[in-house]
Amino acid sequence: MTGLGGLEDLIALLLAALLPALVWLAWIRSTERYGKEPWGPLLSSFFYGALFATIVAAILEAVLVAAGTQLSQAYPAPEFTFLNGNSPLGYFFLVLVVAPFVEEGLKASGVVRAGGRFTVVSDGLVFGAAVGLGFGFFETFFYGLGAFLTGGLVAGLVLILVRSLSSVLLHGSTTAMFGYGYAESRLNRRAGYAGGYYLLAVAMHAGFNALAGLGALVALFGVSAGLQDWASLIGLLLVFVYAFAAIEHARAVIQRTDFPGAQRVHPRFQPPAVTPRSGPPPRSR
Repeated sequence: MTGLGGLEDLIALLLAALLPALVWLAWIRSTERYGKEPWGPLLSSFFYGALFATIVAAILEAVLVAAGTQLSQAYPAPEFTFLNGNSPLGYFFLVLVVAPFVEEGLKASGVVRAGGRFTVVSDGLVFGAAVGLGFGFFETFFYGLGAFLTGGLVAGLVLILVRSLSSVLLHGSTTAMFGYGYAESRLNRRAGYAGGYYLLAVAMHAGFNALAGLGALVALFGVSAGLQDWASLIGLLLVFVYAFAAIEHARAVIQRTDFPGAQRVHPRFQPPAVTPRSGPPPRSR
């Protein structure tokens, strides 16, 4: 990557990662029928996820992996093998445990940051999606940049396309679900909802990563290379299904919780309507 051509390639990669994420954000925003969120605060949350949550998550994960690797080398017992980032078990511990907890936690901080703007429960999902899509955009850009440096512009663009149709949507949907739990907790005093939906976001993230790494996962059991290839292909197909199912579920929850008068009171807790009587009760005979 040198000179003007390198700069043009970099801009192409950046736009290829950014534009689909913004299209997904517009799609999520349009799901709200009443009082759509203004673009300014949504974009603020989007770039919070992109610039703060992504970078801090990468730093924390690198520190945790380095610390775990040092610990496993200092105490080379079998029970510490999963902490070694250079081992297959260490890789899966990173993608199935460390990354989901760290990344969902940092994305959740963006939802909490925007919590003062919530007036209906659906706001939590929309702002959560904005944070998550921003995170997914910037992460995808860096993955595409890595593919570009090793395989050229086409390789970078293909990887960005694949991730824009899978990982980016997954990040948006997991943080949207945390946003639902946080909005219920904040607006309707639903104790435990924020923590419970954070764990749900972590589980969704870990499940997606397991499908994405299905080929490497089955390799741990010593299966043939042919079966590993089939597992990788099946996992690739399933991540698309998983990501679109997750974002469609988030949109369905937005539609269910977006209605006038939803502020502060959940519909299940509204008192029943009482019809006033027009006169004295009838006398018993």
